[in-house]
Amino acid sequence: MPRRLDPESVVAHLPRLYRAARAWTDSRDEAEDLVQETCLRVLSRPRLLLNEDEIGYLMRALHNTLVSQRRAAGSRPRLVALDADPDGEDVALAAPGSGADPVEALENADLYAAIAELPVEFRDALVAIDVAGLSYKEAAHALGVPMGTVTSRLFRARDRLADRLRTPQERASDPQDRPA
Repeated sequence: MPRRLDPESVVAHLPRLYRAARAWTDSRDEAEDLVQETCLRVLSRPRLLLNEDEIGYLMRALHNTLVSQRRAAGSRPRLVALDADPDGEDVALAAPGSGADPVEALENADLYAAIAELPVEFRDALVAIDVAGLSYKEAAHALGVPMGTVTSRLFRARDRLADRLRTPQERASDPQDRPA
């Protein structure tokens, strides 16, 4: 039996949606805008859920909004913010006096950059499970793939991410990485 998406319950899912959006995007601002745009689209009219959970539906809506935005952005000239460096990176990772640990902010930035470098299908599985906290079943439903595919993609994503985040010293000391 279809049930209506309760607008009040969407608020409870905002932290998970933001974490997923942050992993899929290049900046905190872009992630916030993505979540706001998704909520605006979803809540603009009544939505009926057919045999699915709210977070799975919202994650799929978030991903579809991201794809739509990127497709539209590809057909427009690229804008560069005045407070960004020439490479398009944010100038400051943490605002002065924000209380954020600069080392932690840098590590998070490295992690998000490494996630962004993953192939799309691996990144989507990793974001759904490890960042947004979906179950394997919820992630499979949200991504529209079998659960075994999610498991395989997640394993490969984690493996590539771990390799990417290892230091050169760790790589040198790993017997698997030494030439035969």
